[in-house]
Amino acid sequence: MRLYSLSVLYKGDPKVHLLKAAYDVSTFNFFQRSSVQEFMTFTSQLITERSALGSRASVKEQEYLCHVYVRSDGLAGVVIADNEYPQRVCFTLLDKVLDEFSRQVSKMDWPTGSPATISYSALDGYLSKYQNPRDADPMTRVQAELDETKIILARKQNSCCEIM
Repeated sequence: MRLYSLSVLYKGDPKVHLLKAAYDVSTFNFFQRSSVQEFMTFTSQLITERSALGSRASVKEQEYLCHVYVRSDGLAGVVIADNEYPQRVCFTLLDKVLDEFSRQVSKMDWPTGSPATISYSALDGYLSKYQNPRDADPMTRVQAELDETKIILARKQNSCCEIM
């Protein structure tokens, strides 16, 4: 399970533009990293452009899943992850990031902002924290512990039956 990109965008009238983004392209070949990052930026803008205000969607693009949340005020977030990453955790992350972003960055800066002018540095931290959904999300952690408990109980039940 892996997150590759976390982006905050603004869906304005003429077009969508990137406000801030964080990328993890460490798993890609060194010479492909810049083109992979450009692909992720382009895909994030395209998905946001095609999504309605106030909507959430998950779109499969090659071997990746792109999760987009466009708020009714035009602020949007996109997570690009592999196919195994839990969808619920992606949307929880997007909710958290967009709420925090809207509190820290003035709404007046959204229509004209760019990655160079927007001062919001939490995306890299969120991207690294959420690499393991079990550590970052309490519900995923509880589900994993429950699955482990089921396996242990099944093994004990099987070993008890063998003794008899």
